[in-house]
Amino acid sequence: MPDRTPAQIEADIVRRREQLAATLDEIAVRVHPKTIADGAKARAAAAVDRTAGRAYLAANRAVGSVRDQLVTEDGAPRLARVVPLALVTVAVAGLYFSSSRRRHR
Repeated sequence: MPDRTPAQIEADIVRRREQLAATLDEIAVRVHPKTIADGAKARAAAAVDRTAGRAYLAANRAVGSVRDQLVTEDGAPRLARVVPLALVTVAVAGLYFSSSRRRHR
């Protein structure tokens, strides 16, 4: 290392002190409880968003699959599948309502 003047040495010391102070400030912010809690909240929110997104995609695929079973490509209902499904739905609803009437008596 070439010989340095006292002024250069003092300038290096000041610069390093400033760097150390900035590093310590950054560490203090990172380990502050509010920063840690905010990070945990952000990670939890991201996990919920991912889960909700996956659930939406799964539901969308299921609805699409059912729609493909009940409607033709041109949008007309597939009566051979819709009518039996409607009859089963009406029968189940009738059984439910008749059993609930019996319970109320």
